Amino acid sequence: MKRTRRRKTHNNDSIFPMTVDELKKLITGKFENNHDFEFSIYEHHGKKIAVFFISYQVKTDKVEDFLLKPLLSKQGEWTSKSILNEVPLDTGSTTETLETILEKLLIGEVFVYVENDVEIVSYVLLKKEHRQLSKPENETVVLGPQVAFTESLITNLNIIRWSIRSTDLVLEKLMVGKRSPREVRIVYMKSIANETDVNTMRQRIKDLEIDQLEDSTTLMQYIEDSSTTIFPQFYSTELPDRVAYTVSQGRIAVLVENSPTAILAPSTLFSFFESTEDLYMRWNVGSFLRILRFIAMFISVVLTPLYVAAVTYHYELIPLRELITLGQSRAVVPFPPIIEAIILEFLIELLREAGARLPTKVGQTIGIVGGVIIGQAVVQAGLTSSILIIVVALSALSSFTAPSYLMGTTIRVIRYPMILLAGMLGIIGIMFGLCFLLIHLLKMTSLGRPYLSPIYPFRWVDLNKVLFRLPANYQYKRFFSFRPKDLLRYNKSEAVKKQDIDE
Repeated sequence: MKRTRRRKTHNNDSIFPMTVDELKKLITGKFENNHDFEFSIYEHHGKKIAVFFISYQVKTDKVEDFLLKPLLSKQGEWTSKSILNEVPLDTGSTTETLETILEKLLIGEVFVYVENDVEIVSYVLLKKEHRQLSKPENETVVLGPQVAFTESLITNLNIIRWSIRSTDLVLEKLMVGKRSPREVRIVYMKSIANETDVNTMRQRIKDLEIDQLEDSTTLMQYIEDSSTTIFPQFYSTELPDRVAYTVSQGRIAVLVENSPTAILAPSTLFSFFESTEDLYMRWNVGSFLRILRFIAMFISVVLTPLYVAAVTYHYELIPLRELITLGQSRAVVPFPPIIEAIILEFLIELLREAGARLPTKVGQTIGIVGGVIIGQAVVQAGLTSSILIIVVALSALSSFTAPSYLMGTTIRVIRYPMILLAGMLGIIGIMFGLCFLLIHLLKMTSLGRPYLSPIYPFRWVDLNKVLFRLPANYQYKRFFSFRPKDLLRYNKSEAVKKQDIDE
């Protein structure tokens, strides 16, 4: 059966024709001391045929059964054209340049060259190793799909295709990296996504001049609007359903080969406190949980600094009975409140980091038992007060409510300068820190879009998409602040029709 010949690469830098021995010397010189590189030479009807590939990257059984056997069993002479037409593989293509040959070799293609031919034939027989689909680890959910991305880009793209079954879905391919190219995909809905956002994302990725790209989170740092801010400007997720929902709303997703996370852009500060579970719950319950996360964020940032400010400068803020208890608790503490708070915050971070790095069961034990034992020992040793332990534990617990790990870490880091300001200037220092954060957030952008949208600039119609949720039949518009091409998700008047069938 004849095979359809694929696109041929034309280039003025063609290295062919040449002898097989010359080709072997040229290619093996590029893979010196690489024992996985295989270059075999066969004699067929008086002509030499070269077959070469990197063994651990290809399916060697298919090379033997579907390539070598047909090559060596034919009675007539081979040419590149006849190989493409008669070898029972449909992934064949031809090329003429050394640069393209080396690129294809590194991604697992097998090359066949007939001596003195004007082009060389290659076949994709890639062998990829990747883990199976599993539950998300960093963004655990109770309701909704229980599947996470893997390191296989093909698998991740298939999952998105299963979720968004539309010809309108675009999976644009780019290559990033000079020495070690890696495939990057820009995912968006052609009839919904804002063209300016798509062009901006495409241009930022194309302009990268780097040796290699390690991960999607690394790419995120290269293409973000500001590299000096502590706040993440793009959302990083391992949940395919979140990517599908975000893309259907008119935003952009970026996936990177060998990375189990996707980048979502543009993003706002409020995006980092939204969970996919909010969509699967009743609107009033989802709104309550979302508001709870915002309150928890504020508590995490200001609670410990407020304790330090009140104990250091503002005793009048503490009720009299509580002040007596606090004075008795702090009577044996040798440190000022600011040092006491920083020590405890540092201990909490040590326990959290140790629990994250150790095996799961051991990490949970360290987090619970270590926290109880160390906390009790610190109080008995007189190094801190028992009330501060409660305050610091509540602040740490509040930071864990953020669905985004990156934002949760940012909140924990912000506490330290806030504690220092509270220890030096009291309530005035806390207000100074909050005003600085607000001004900083007002200046930030994500892919050119305001980071505090829809609060600034104020968009009343978008508040029900970030601060709270309304019933499903009122969610018929997309996020206006991101300027999608199609603002309406569905026809409201048709969607709310409810008809009973009388029996």
